[in-house]
Amino acid sequence: MQTAHLRTSGLAAAAAVVWIAGLGAHHGTLINYDRSKQFTAKAVVTEFKYVNPHAQLFFDVTDDKGAVTHWSGELLANPAQLIRNGWTKKRSVEALQHGARIVVTVAPPRAGGEAGLVLKIENETGEELLAAGPNAGGPEPPPR
Repeated sequence: MQTAHLRTSGLAAAAAVVWIAGLGAHHGTLINYDRSKQFTAKAVVTEFKYVNPHAQLFFDVTDDKGAVTHWSGELLANPAQLIRNGWTKKRSVEALQHGARIVVTVAPPRAGGEAGLVLKIENETGEELLAAGPNAGGPEPPPR
């Protein structure tokens, strides 16, 4: 009887470790981006994916010499947060369709490369197009 209890406890502990490791694997990505080196650039949308766990934005940035860099980025907000802030899938996809000109603020990856954390998305006149963060562009959450 005691052996069965120990086996069950061991299995429960192993399941907890696997579950916690999974959380770290996903939410640990925030440490991969360097918010102290965030930048804002004019860009052209190449693709937008309204997916879980975070929406993804693909865009091109052209430098002063005409060189194009292809970027990808994940939004901090998930689709449920976007919907709560008024950004349904239809509204988001329409605002960020292929060829849309945007101004995007990105926290670059600490390891280098062109895949960052999208912090803010505006159209060329400065109007916020999409709430990139959990509460950006939407009402403040109610006090707890």
